[in-house]
Amino acid sequence: MAAAAHGHTTAAWTGVVISFVGFAAAGVAMILPSVLFVWVSLAVILLGGVVGKAMSMAGMGKQPSTNVYKSVEEQLAAREARVAVAAA
Repeated sequence: MAAAAHGHTTAAWTGVVISFVGFAAAGVAMILPSVLFVWVSLAVILLGGVVGKAMSMAGMGKQPSTNVYKSVEEQLAAREARVAVAAA
C-alpha cells in the first residue's frame, strides 16, 4: 500500500489537518452553549475537504500512475501472458 502513496501528499495532509482542527473545535463547541461556534466548526470541517481537493487539483495531490494499461486489449494480453506462465 505504501507504493500507492495513499494519502501521503501535501494536499491530503493539509485537508486532514484543517478538518481535524474543525472536529476539535466542534467538540469544544458541543460543550459550550454556542450554536454559532458549532456551525463555524462544521464549516471549517467542510473547508478542509475543499482545500484538500483544490490543492490536489493544483498538482499537490497524488499523481496519476504510469503503471496502468493503456487499453483493454493490453490488459487482456497481460492476463493471457500471466495465465500462460502459470500453466507452464
